[in-house]
Amino acid sequence: MFDFWLTLSLNLRLALLAIFGLLSGALANHVIYTWCWFARPISPWAPPSPKAAKRLASDRIPLVGWLSLRREAAVHGRGFWIRPMLIEIGLAIAIPALYMFETQNGGLLAESLRVPQVLSMPWLITSGHRVFLGHAVLLVLMVAATFIDFDEQTIPDEITIPGTLFALLLGAISDWGFMPISLPIGGPAIELARATFEAPWFPALGKWWTPTGLLTGLAIWSGWCFALADRRLILRKGVGKAIEFFLAGLVRHSTWKLLLAIWVTGLVAISIVFQLGGAHWHGLFTSLVGLAVGGGVIWAIRIIASSAMGMEAMGFGDVTLMAMIGAFLGWQAAVAAFFLSPFAAIVIVVFQFVITREPRVPFGPYLCAGAAMTVIGWDRVMNQWFLPNLSILGGFILWLCLAMLGLMGIMLFVWRQIKQRLFA
Repeated sequence: MFDFWLTLSLNLRLALLAIFGLLSGALANHVIYTWCWFARPISPWAPPSPKAAKRLASDRIPLVGWLSLRREAAVHGRGFWIRPMLIEIGLAIAIPALYMFETQNGGLLAESLRVPQVLSMPWLITSGHRVFLGHAVLLVLMVAATFIDFDEQTIPDEITIPGTLFALLLGAISDWGFMPISLPIGGPAIELARATFEAPWFPALGKWWTPTGLLTGLAIWSGWCFALADRRLILRKGVGKAIEFFLAGLVRHSTWKLLLAIWVTGLVAISIVFQLGGAHWHGLFTSLVGLAVGGGVIWAIRIIASSAMGMEAMGFGDVTLMAMIGAFLGWQAAVAAFFLSPFAAIVIVVFQFVITREPRVPFGPYLCAGAAMTVIGWDRVMNQWFLPNLSILGGFILWLCLAMLGLMGIMLFVWRQIKQRLFA
């Protein structure tokens, strides 16, 4: 299939990708309006509102259908069709543009390596297409998550769970799906490596191919599954009752059986990939580490900020979203995306308030924007900034992050006390 794809002319490939983007936009719109808490009968693939006329077959044609659905403006509001139509147009443009950027122009490489003799290397062509596949899927998932979060300040697990599983599957197929980094770190690019879990230090990998590596992978997987369960701990009636309520909460919802099946299946699958070893285990373990770091950073911030402020600081959907992003892009990109997200937030918050006058600030869209900025500026963000500093800091980076978390908690607690005294 891959060889056949490369036999097609570039213009034909771009046209097919534009059609794929258009269909992906239609799928994203269906998800946005039907997988949310308060579903709206806007999607042409959903049952129409009782107040609307019968839907036409032509309404389901991407892009064109929204022009026809303008007749339902009295039901859904004036201009309701503009955003979904722009989403489909945007993805029809973005996915071919991403393909050109990553597979044809070498946009992920250092500038000195964006030359024909490097771009034409067979292994780089194969790796570039695998990277593009993962990023195209991630882009569609982030679009759906972003607009649901804008609408409802929530991100459905129906988006992040399948997305994370798909990312882990891609990782298990091969470690060639991760973005390239330039070597030596911090110096002029001479050769390329992949941003797998051990970059930028590249220590000996021996222990990660032993039971230690397997147990680490299984622990990360189990932690992710546990995070999806109902894990509230209520201590008001003592530790004994707290444990009793906690265990009862794990099976409170009917979905616990599905979650249990996912957990057991994952344990078996990870063990099988570990036995296969090689690029399969290397890629899967990289995705698992990305999941753990991406989700773990947001989870830690959520716990500390919520405790310091005395209220929920961010939804758990942000945790699962960042875990999904980390599983696709690796832990390095997940951390960089987190640091870049405030810069995206400055622009988006102002734009959102001007358009909607909505003061609430969902965090998910900014994490998605930070991930997109990390990919687009990969060479500058990763090769020229993040990895050189990371390689210098070494193990000190962990203590620095813990100190920053503690300082953030203190600052939020102090601000909470100030607000209580000034505005009580």
